[in-house]
Amino acid sequence: MDISRTGDVWWKNAIVYCLDVETFQDSNGDGIGDFAGLTQRIDHLAGLGVTCIWLMPFYPTANVDDGYDITDYYGIDPRLGTLGDLAVFLRTARDRGIRVIADLVVNHTSDQHPWFLSACADRNSPHRNWYVWRDEIPANGPDGLVFPDKENSNWEWHEETGQYYLHRFYRHQPDLNIGNPRVRDEIHKIVGFWLQLGLSGFRVDAVPFLLETNGLDTPVEPDLHDWLRDLRRFIMRRCGDALLLGEVNLPYQDVRCFYGGSDGGELNMCLDFNMNQALALALVREDGGALVHCLRAMPKLHPDDGWAQFARNHDEWSLDKLTEAERQEVFRAFGPKKNMQLFGRGLRRRIPTMLKGNSDHIRLVYSLVFALPGAPVLFYGEEIGMAENLDIAGRMSVRSPMQWSDEPNGGFSTAPEGKVLRPLVSRPRWGPEGINVAAQELEQDSMLNWMERLIRRRREMPEVAFGEWRFIPFPDAAIFALRYDWGYQTVLLLHNLGKRPCKSECRLDGTGSWGFLTNILGQGRFELTKDGTFSIDLPVHGVLWLRAHPQAAGISAP
Repeated sequence: MDISRTGDVWWKNAIVYCLDVETFQDSNGDGIGDFAGLTQRIDHLAGLGVTCIWLMPFYPTANVDDGYDITDYYGIDPRLGTLGDLAVFLRTARDRGIRVIADLVVNHTSDQHPWFLSACADRNSPHRNWYVWRDEIPANGPDGLVFPDKENSNWEWHEETGQYYLHRFYRHQPDLNIGNPRVRDEIHKIVGFWLQLGLSGFRVDAVPFLLETNGLDTPVEPDLHDWLRDLRRFIMRRCGDALLLGEVNLPYQDVRCFYGGSDGGELNMCLDFNMNQALALALVREDGGALVHCLRAMPKLHPDDGWAQFARNHDEWSLDKLTEAERQEVFRAFGPKKNMQLFGRGLRRRIPTMLKGNSDHIRLVYSLVFALPGAPVLFYGEEIGMAENLDIAGRMSVRSPMQWSDEPNGGFSTAPEGKVLRPLVSRPRWGPEGINVAAQELEQDSMLNWMERLIRRRREMPEVAFGEWRFIPFPDAAIFALRYDWGYQTVLLLHNLGKRPCKSECRLDGTGSWGFLTNILGQGRFELTKDGTFSIDLPVHGVLWLRAHPQAAGISAP
């Protein structure tokens, strides 16, 4: 055990908080959040215990896809402020001990980006081969549609120049040609620019699509995983402890390739979509089996790399890795109406409404996320139990403005209601009058104060990030329990997924050096006998985190 490693590879034990600047806090009353407003709210995040803020796109944009259609990689969307405002925010965050990473969206640009406009003006444009053009739709092109409700092809005909261009996402987001060395060099330049301004890394959008070569008309050299490794080396030269967090929604063994295998050297972390979908199934079935199966399949990584665990993110809750029968099982429980579902593979809802507001059940979910191997990622509003707004179309339903108080517009903005960027949740139980930061700060047992305790306990528990995990073999399938050992330190993290109290016991090994167990989070009764028999009694949806203390002369159990 080396506690110094927790700082050297900080991402493994981080608390990551994802937010969209435009929906977090409006400082000037125009109805749109901005960097000045975010800076005003930094102490909320510092008090919560956040150690890393993940910013969704804040670049100049055509704003057809909520900022993921970028028109300039080197600027700030003027609605959100200036580079000066960003600099103030970064400095303030650093003062509070918070690192900042940002979305790196370089699989595609907006069709309004100057590069694409240049490419469309003339086949001989210097930017023409920055994108993927073909005379005919190729047989070796990419399969599948990311947005089947909006697109029927990955290729769009450009009438003026008489060729098709590739777009894996929307037709207004043409794919960059990663096979072009000038494009790869430009990506180096982009990340170098933002690291120089003070970012601590990037969440890399759609990594498999970024490295995909299907549809390209010439072989790519070098191998694109070698290029990703080179990008990582470049970033480490510019900022030695910078993070590359990848969005890689693939089966585990394929995800492992984007880390660089057991040797590492590519991405530092990946969002764990496989575990996230297993979590959905486990919650519906009140049975830890799906999580157990997923953990057994989880590949071993380089010691400096890790997983990013989450309950909900800024998109739909994707269930694409489940079988059709499993997916329908989750739909019936968590989103039975068609307007709650998206693309036939995901849910448009947040956790609290799916669990009908049951506070113990909601807290169980986040305790599970924080107990899994890796670093937890929160999406803004989860700390207070915010709901979705299904009146907002598509994936945007979970991106309504932050609810700070019961004031007009939830304290997000002083703009007239009709000028606010997106409508707030309107239902009394879930809207700002029922759920907001200001009220929960005053309630000792509120979701906000419980989340702050959860984060504090998790930060005090590097065993989860750096230790070796194993299952605690309780016979009751409703009990999901993990043990982490790191040097001489051991923690036991227990969860009851069921709607009934659970009593169970099992035999633990290696307890001879333990003096006693202490409760560090949650409720329940427990007993450990000298022969290693471990008995527990957990309430409905109960959570119990325990720490084993080594034997010491003159010290007895409290």
